[in-house]
Amino acid sequence: MEIRQTVGGNIRQERRRRALSQEALAFEAGVDQAYVSIVERGAGNLTLSLIERFANALDLPPDRLLRPPER
Repeated sequence: MEIRQTVGGNIRQERRRRALSQEALAFEAGVDQAYVSIVERGAGNLTLSLIERFANALDLPPDRLLRPPER
């Protein structure tokens, strides 16, 4: 699995676990809702700063978004 897909999948999973809409997460992270959709599909190239912003919005340590999903 590519790192972009891993990060996107982790963001989607955590967002859903917290019952947040993409719009709510986008607001908290300071990004556009369309960008959240792109990232969750694994199509966006995230900078370290954006990984940190998503992690902060989800109240997670940034490295949590980089870990492959547990099977």
